[in-house]
Amino acid sequence: MADPTGKVVAITGAARGIGLATATAFQAAGAKVVIGDIDEPAAKRAGETMNGPALPVDVTDRESFTAFLDGAEAELGPIDVLVNNAGIMPIGPLLEEDDALADRCIDINVRGVILGTKLGLARMVPRGHGHIVNIASVAGVMPAAGMATYNASKHAVVGFTEAVRLEFARQGIEVSAVLPTFTNTELIAGTKSARGQRNAEPEEVAAAVIGLVTKPRPQVVVPAKLGRQLRIGPLMSRGMRERMARWYGLDEIFLKHDKEARKAYDERMRG
Repeated sequence: MADPTGKVVAITGAARGIGLATATAFQAAGAKVVIGDIDEPAAKRAGETMNGPALPVDVTDRESFTAFLDGAEAELGPIDVLVNNAGIMPIGPLLEEDDALADRCIDINVRGVILGTKLGLARMVPRGHGHIVNIASVAGVMPAAGMATYNASKHAVVGFTEAVRLEFARQGIEVSAVLPTFTNTELIAGTKSARGQRNAEPEEVAAAVIGLVTKPRPQVVVPAKLGRQLRIGPLMSRGMRERMARWYGLDEIFLKHDKEARKAYDERMRG
């Protein structure tokens, strides 16, 4: 068991959504938190709200990410927990997805997590302790039509996290993945919930991250009951899984979204 009190926590993509909820939860638990985000004005606003440090970070750029971690440690001391949360979620028909957006999704969601994990480990391993938490998604294990590139990116995060966990388990380092269901943030703007399922709230995901740090585990699904369903899935035939996907609406809900409601997020996502 690890008490978050006094721990130094750095979080990427923390100016809003899951990242901000996680920063707020850690602060409430007694941790010292540094907010990082590529949107510097939004990061500063979040930092002012929390009365804590907020720094710019482009997770796809080694120099920028290193400067963020250096700045975090200069402000608060050695980092105990790094939460790789920054991510984007393009949706829609695959043949309408432009290559630049696909590249951006992989750069942020996959390469950003890989880079952050490397940079975090380089600081934690010599100290003999630390925890890397990578925010993946249920989409990493449950595909849906209309989000193939996002599915691929989160599938990569799940596999990467497990491999790194095995590699560093004997060096005092914890490495965990959080797999939230679709969560009520701007990432799902203009979409409907899967049939029979409710979206999670950012605070639920934040609580799961706190729980992982308090009691380290390799992986957690949010909500927990969905994790039980996901464990049953591989035991089913492909035909059964595809029928279930259709019943949930995963064959169409990300193809028939409200483009106007999603316009603001799409523009920001493209940088």
